[in-house]
Amino acid sequence: MTDPRLARLDAQVDFLKEADKLKSVLRATPLIDGSRRENSAEHSWHICLHAMVLADQAAPDVSIDRVIRMLLLHDIVEIDAGDAPIHGDVDHAAMAAKEAAAARRLFGLLPGDQGVDFLALWEEFEAAETPDAQFAKAIDRFQSPVINLENGGGSWVEYKVTLDQLDTRVGKPINRGAPGLWSWLRPRLADFFDKHMRKQAG
Repeated sequence: MTDPRLARLDAQVDFLKEADKLKSVLRATPLIDGSRRENSAEHSWHICLHAMVLADQAAPDVSIDRVIRMLLLHDIVEIDAGDAPIHGDVDHAAMAAKEAAAARRLFGLLPGDQGVDFLALWEEFEAAETPDAQFAKAIDRFQSPVINLENGGGSWVEYKVTLDQLDTRVGKPINRGAPGLWSWLRPRLADFFDKHMRKQAG
């Protein structure tokens, strides 16, 4: 007869081994030094660090511990679904369906109670209706623009991104969950694009 404690541990370790695959999923955003693109596991770690450091930008009712848990889990679905660059030409409905199926498979590897909890956190992040999820979304959207400002435009150049696109795709979720971060970021974006456009014209 199988010891249920060992069966639980087997399932947890199986999930952790599967999660290692996130290290092989490349994102569009280059590192600040421009040497290569970041992978999704690195991105997940970095935005968790962002959430810890920038916790004072969250609304008073936000639980940073829950935000960090969401951010650790939010991109794990990319193991199956791949990364969908925010500025890429993506069928969002099809991608959402792929990600939901991936979430069910991946979190289904865990013991039942953990799988249910993790899936619920992932779904909360995706819905972005609670204060915790809105701050988590804001942090997720904040990291890449900061990197691209430092590396000369990064993925913005590749995808021919405009300031208007950033206002819509990045600005809205950041302003909703962490307006202080958008107040800091927006003038820096405007300055970058103004200089970039003048450089192109000159």
